[in-house]
Amino acid sequence: MEVNPPKQEHLLALKVMRLTKPTLFTNIPVTCEEKDLPGDLFNQLMRDDPSTVNGAEILMLGEMLTLPQNFGNIFLGETFSSYISVHNDSNQVVKDILVKADLQTSSQRLNLSASNAAVAELKPDCCIDDVIHHEVKEIGTHILVCAVSYTTQGGEKMYFRKFFKFQVLKPLDVKTKFYNAETDEVFLEAQIQNITTSPMFMEKVSLEPSIMYNVAELNSVNQAGECVTTFGSRAYLQPMDTRQYLYCLKPKKEFAEKAGIIKGVTVIGKLDIVWKTNLGERGRLQTSQLQRMAPGYGDVRLSLEAIPDTVNLEEPFHITCKITNCSERTMDLVLEMCNTSSIHWCGISGRQLGKLHPSSSLCLALTLLSSVQGLQSVSGLRLTDTFLKRTYEYDDIAQVCVVSSAVKVES
Repeated sequence: MEVNPPKQEHLLALKVMRLTKPTLFTNIPVTCEEKDLPGDLFNQLMRDDPSTVNGAEILMLGEMLTLPQNFGNIFLGETFSSYISVHNDSNQVVKDILVKADLQTSSQRLNLSASNAAVAELKPDCCIDDVIHHEVKEIGTHILVCAVSYTTQGGEKMYFRKFFKFQVLKPLDVKTKFYNAETDEVFLEAQIQNITTSPMFMEKVSLEPSIMYNVAELNSVNQAGECVTTFGSRAYLQPMDTRQYLYCLKPKKEFAEKAGIIKGVTVIGKLDIVWKTNLGERGRLQTSQLQRMAPGYGDVRLSLEAIPDTVNLEEPFHITCKITNCSERTMDLVLEMCNTSSIHWCGISGRQLGKLHPSSSLCLALTLLSSVQGLQSVSGLRLTDTFLKRTYEYDDIAQVCVVSSAVKVES
């Protein structure tokens, strides 16, 4: 009959505690009306309680701080801090103590130990302390593995370890939408929702563009000479509330001149979000590179460089068009202008524009005249490639407001 040997007790004790900030103490008020049997007894006890706020004893507010009673929640982007202590519970000197802390995630194992050097000896009732910090960058299950190895006075090498499991939750829900303008500008709308149970102070929400773009934030307005955010003076995001941020990305000059490059760009940039919760705990998230669907312009792209908002009835006005060859072949283009019932083109139709090489552009100054008042659509441009005998039609290019010449229009 086999007898299992008794489990050997270790000379060292390991304690692991999470470091987090305290919370405000919440008292539960117990009160009654003065005509009840206790009279003013309960109210007097609350007034004498040092944890209550003077004048607001029954509002469950506290002036005192309390230490956390459980592990609490850890959210993605926050910093996980832990205190590790190894204490010598024996009456003998322990040698060559090595404490190692690893964080195991679903994809990697990280060493969080501040020092990997062994301590020469540890006397009785003495301890080795270490504080580790780690910015959490993955959601899901995390396991903190703390391992301790040492040597007894008799030369025996000992080893033990402990596991501490915790979950990392998602604090924000981020949704993005892209809008491609007629020009090479791209508008990004970012919807950020607080999916935690406590309010957040949104310290910063910014967009870091890719190397091909410059970004302009459209989240503030100018009031009385002062720049004010569209969200008002309060930057708090309550639980389950959502905010929408808007950004405009414009291609840099060196890339805007090369239409073929900007056309195929899908990587826009990444969002950088910084917030604070409770008593100032800081969290930060960076999204992965945001990508849009590259707009399809076809073989020939026509865009407006200049057009007036308001024109006078039966008076000529001028627009400037830009024609870009988005194909990989040279084109020989012919411009045709077809009049509509309200907009009439002034000029020669059927003129040769000449050869246009791939990724090249040319600008055209055209003249129009409107015979009808109101909001009128500019239509009727036709471009024909004589090489392939292919015609490209452009209608509803833009809209102009046509007013009577007797009406004075203020800009």
